[in-house]
Amino acid sequence: MAQSVLKRKTGVIVGDDVLHLFDYAQEHNFAIPAINVTSSSTVVASLEAARDKKSPIILQMSQGGAAYFAGKGVKNGEQEASIAGAIAGAHYIRSIAPSYGIPVILHTDHCAKKLLPWLDGMMAEDEKHFEKHGEPLFSSHMIDLSEEEVEWNVQTTAKYLKRAAPMKQWLEMEIGITGGEEDGVNNEDVDNNSLYTQPEDIYHIYSTLVKISPYFSIAAGFGNVHGVYKPGNVKLHPELLGKHQAYVKDKIGAKEDKPVFLVFHGGSGSSKDEYKKAISYGVVKVNLDTDLQYAYLTGIRDYVLKKKDYIMTPVGNPDGEDKPNKKYFDPRVWVREGEKTMSARVAEGLEDFNTANQL
Repeated sequence: MAQSVLKRKTGVIVGDDVLHLFDYAQEHNFAIPAINVTSSSTVVASLEAARDKKSPIILQMSQGGAAYFAGKGVKNGEQEASIAGAIAGAHYIRSIAPSYGIPVILHTDHCAKKLLPWLDGMMAEDEKHFEKHGEPLFSSHMIDLSEEEVEWNVQTTAKYLKRAAPMKQWLEMEIGITGGEEDGVNNEDVDNNSLYTQPEDIYHIYSTLVKISPYFSIAAGFGNVHGVYKPGNVKLHPELLGKHQAYVKDKIGAKEDKPVFLVFHGGSGSSKDEYKKAISYGVVKVNLDTDLQYAYLTGIRDYVLKKKDYIMTPVGNPDGEDKPNKKYFDPRVWVREGEKTMSARVAEGLEDFNTANQL
């Protein structure tokens, strides 16, 4: 089982444990869902699902999600809320994750060029944490310079990997644009050809980064789109990932068929068959966000609609004018309903990606 390859069996894992877990995932044909979390509530909903499904999980914060963790009332003109929120969220996740008895990768999501001060602030905290504890605060980060010129993307990513390497910190990068819109990054009008990465680019990235550190993964575009869309409106070609692996294998003379750790972005609305094909070509991480946002809403929405007559006033409901309603409007009650429905959707993803029962 997956924990057999880990030195740290539960809680936030780092360094070689992350590498060994991704190796194990490729070997056993599963991917780990990466859940965008924005609060303690979404964290525990995700951990609960992973625990019950006996699965590892990735918890990640986007720049906007990290700012929300800090509080919407905190200024963020220089990324101070996103930095503080990410650090606070990281410490919370590190504190609570061991209670669930599963390994957790603590990650941050898309960091575009304009958001690099956010990444710089987090990595500065990683370095402080490393000095004190011998490991970075975060297991990994994602740098997303896919909107930039390819060579600048690769060389800037290499610069950040050099910074992460002494801490054995994982770095995820993106090449080829993911369409749609997420967290303020809008690629809804890009040319469709930009959604498909070429194998030569994957080899160039791999050959550049592997000289620095083995702790990296690539989010390659194969038609991915962020957000919600109707089935059939997006043309995914996961078979391109197999061509990338074959190209790199041939170039470096590798024995293994999947020398590159690949990541699947823009997965909401994808078919189970598309997930399975992508995983078979070496995808070890699949992002889930939009579907989970809606799932969280449904539990709260349905509770409010069902209990409408019990939450209109503090006192007085269909059972009597003097009946108190605290047990209905207490946030621990209705927020919990959102956690339940989100957790159920995370559990579905764990089944879809073959992550369930890997521990």
